[in-house]
Amino acid sequence: MIRMSRLALFAALTAAIAQPAIADELRVMSFNVRTITGKDGPDRWEARRDLFADTIRKLHPDVIGTQELAKEQGDDTIVRLPEYTWFGRDRFGSHADEHMGIFYRKDRLKLVESGDYWLSDTPDKVASISWGNIFPRMVNWALFERLSDHKRFYLLDTHYPYRDQDEGARSRSAREMAAWIGKLPAGVPVIITGDFNTGPESEAHATLTAALKDAWSTAPKREGPEDTFHGFTGKPTKRIDWILYRGVEATSVQTVITSKDGHYPSDHFPVEANFNL
Repeated sequence: MIRMSRLALFAALTAAIAQPAIADELRVMSFNVRTITGKDGPDRWEARRDLFADTIRKLHPDVIGTQELAKEQGDDTIVRLPEYTWFGRDRFGSHADEHMGIFYRKDRLKLVESGDYWLSDTPDKVASISWGNIFPRMVNWALFERLSDHKRFYLLDTHYPYRDQDEGARSRSAREMAAWIGKLPAGVPVIITGDFNTGPESEAHATLTAALKDAWSTAPKREGPEDTFHGFTGKPTKRIDWILYRGVEATSVQTVITSKDGHYPSDHFPVEANFNL
């Protein structure tokens, strides 16, 4: 019996060694937080911040690009999820307004480099406004290195203007982002998260997907509704939150639905995609 057990153990170990390693997938989330406002009543931030953190905890993404993030919201979140940290200036270059805050897991990723620029005719000018926008629009970006294998990737996070008459500004923003990405090292993957406030039929989407892929359109596995904005109703009407990429392989994507007692963590559903880096 003892001899057979040893043989069985040896066979099991040999088989385990012979198996290919399971891919260490990179988990990326895009999440419009819905900023703090007194207009939200029962959906105010204080009533949903625990559910917001629970939504992230459920999937435990490696990196999250957020939109509309107030500093208070970012700080509340890392109190509840201490394995994360976040960074980024707000759209006016300080910390008093909405941020395109990027969260990442400290046990999974190292921040190598980061920066930001504005979607305008003068992208290096803080809080600059062009193209008929009524608020500054910006990109927060980072170069990350995965601790497990030292592979690197760029993440860009953005939030385009929301009005119907801003379609031209959204198109200009996409062209500026495409030009900026075109200057990055070709061998380093790029991932974009954002609330683009326009659909996949738009010129902005066509401009960006000329050089990148849309995870929702290309991942072999999809879950959840296609649309993402629902205005706290749970009934989404528009696919305006995208994850775009180049230089990696998308393995799955999902629109994440979390609710408690009829309430939601935000007026947008987050989108989460997994990649082979």
